[in-house]
Amino acid sequence: MCGIAGFVGSQENKEEILEKMMDVIKHRGPDSEGKYTTEDVAFGFRRLSIIDLESGSQPMFNEDGEIALIFNGEIYNSPELRERFQKKGHVFANRSDSETLIHGYEEYGEKLVHELRGMFGFAIWDNRRKRLFMARDFFGIKPVYYAMVHGNLVFGSEIKSILEFPGFKKEVNMEALEQYLSFQYSNLPETFFKGVYRLLPGHYLTYQNGELNTTQYFDPTLEPVSKDSQEVLVKKLDDVLEDSVEKHMLADVEVGAFLSSGVDSSFIAAKYSGKKTFTVGFFDKDNKYNETHYAEECAKYLGLENYSHTITEEEYWGEMPKIMYHMDEPLADPAAIALYFVAREAAKYVKVVTSGEGADEFFGGYTIYREPLSLHWIDWMPLSWRKAMANLAEKLPEGMKGRSYIIRASKSVQERFIGNANIFSEKERKQILKEKTKAVSPQKLLAPKYKKMRRYDDTTKMQYIDLTNWLPGDILLKADKMSMAHSLELRVPFLDKEVFQVARSMRTNMKLKDKTTKYAFRRVAEKYLPEFTTNKKKLGFPVPIRVWLKEETGYGKVKEAFTGEAANQFFETDMIMRLLDEHKNGVRDNSRKIWTVYTFLVWYHVFFEEQKTA
Repeated sequence: MCGIAGFVGSQENKEEILEKMMDVIKHRGPDSEGKYTTEDVAFGFRRLSIIDLESGSQPMFNEDGEIALIFNGEIYNSPELRERFQKKGHVFANRSDSETLIHGYEEYGEKLVHELRGMFGFAIWDNRRKRLFMARDFFGIKPVYYAMVHGNLVFGSEIKSILEFPGFKKEVNMEALEQYLSFQYSNLPETFFKGVYRLLPGHYLTYQNGELNTTQYFDPTLEPVSKDSQEVLVKKLDDVLEDSVEKHMLADVEVGAFLSSGVDSSFIAAKYSGKKTFTVGFFDKDNKYNETHYAEECAKYLGLENYSHTITEEEYWGEMPKIMYHMDEPLADPAAIALYFVAREAAKYVKVVTSGEGADEFFGGYTIYREPLSLHWIDWMPLSWRKAMANLAEKLPEGMKGRSYIIRASKSVQERFIGNANIFSEKERKQILKEKTKAVSPQKLLAPKYKKMRRYDDTTKMQYIDLTNWLPGDILLKADKMSMAHSLELRVPFLDKEVFQVARSMRTNMKLKDKTTKYAFRRVAEKYLPEFTTNKKKLGFPVPIRVWLKEETGYGKVKEAFTGEAANQFFETDMIMRLLDEHKNGVRDNSRKIWTVYTFLVWYHVFFEEQKTA
């Protein structure tokens, strides 16, 4: 795992600029660095040594030195590709998986991406054609960002590298901010920094003669039409997951595993060949948010070592600025901070860990996916009746039993579901923002994706929305940035294209059955795990934010931010303070809304206010 940075253009002082771009991502690769510059291009690389420790340094070149590569990620089918390319006459200089990309590009050009199995963000400079080729993996496990700055195409694994490029002007993307207030993460191709774009998952980019083009090569569409019996499906899942976990153990260093109290990470820990597992929990009065004992029991059952850390409230608040720096963009998922701490713990012992991201999106793990089934009982009623009932229900006090059900039943899935987080409505976000933007509603933003999946049931539509938005925008963003903050490579065996080929055709009743989520996957997991793990309700990383915001420390920190200069610049401060006071006084649970605004203000302070005075 590594960090890449570079630019294409006739910029002066290439080496000096490149050094600055590389320095700010040293945490992604503290073991070594490498540079390659010509009159046309500058490639920078920071290395975290995992495979071929002695000779896998980058930039890496083909035999005649005309093709250069910098690469962040792992190619798990590298041994098979190497054998194929050697038979075709390609000569390999080392054992690294990186070199397979170079020979793969020589053999297939842009179509190389279809041959890969792994996670990747890479750049290839073809000196003969004066052409840049960059690609990002199928599901968005590894990040790639780019921007045009004074005629130069500038890129990197993290936005902070691009910020170091001379002449780049930092400016908040207000449209990104407005969408973020609904989604809790940055959900546009253009990032929070105006002019900086993310290369989307399953896309590649070419740049030649000043012309930039992006192409989608993979789309995780679902087709839940498999006729497999439960027995056959469980066998298929078992086999493909076994193969994926084995492939993800490819390393010349020790591999550890994150272990929560849930079935996803526990399953990988049961199947992988390592010995060390890592867990975090929280100190809280009622012990509702500390589930380390479940992980410890599971590790004991599996014969594994478990290392845990219990996070204090002071630690949580204290590390927020550093976490937002590493995140690059605001992410209002409180679990990101828990991930930061578990990565810090793991990095004391290993350089690589496995984790359970992707199982919920692939196999139907979120409780919200059951909503269409629960609303089925009222579907017989004409929509006009349901809307009339909803109008009456909206006048009832919040929290009254049945109110939310009636309101949700009056809306189509496209109207009510924008992903696993739905923080501020379009009306609410416009009310609290001082600056009016051209941001469309979340529903309009996602309409093309709903249209693509219109033939299928509502749960399948919801899964596709999460696969293409929530997964890369929230789950994988925090997985990459929080692990790499501690120079730790994180691998996600569920997010494998061969696993997806089985998962994409699973019928909905093999994902959800009665009150059980991830039904077929749990049938696989129960072969290897104790019952208290396989049947445990999904919690994610439970974080006591709603409790802390009512207490002196949390309330005080947020109030200071909400009454500060930045808050006054972006928000109607009387409205956001009302949210905070209502929450503190127990009027209503505004914790998610408060945390979303607060996270943005911390990020803004780090990247705009603090750096201005540094």
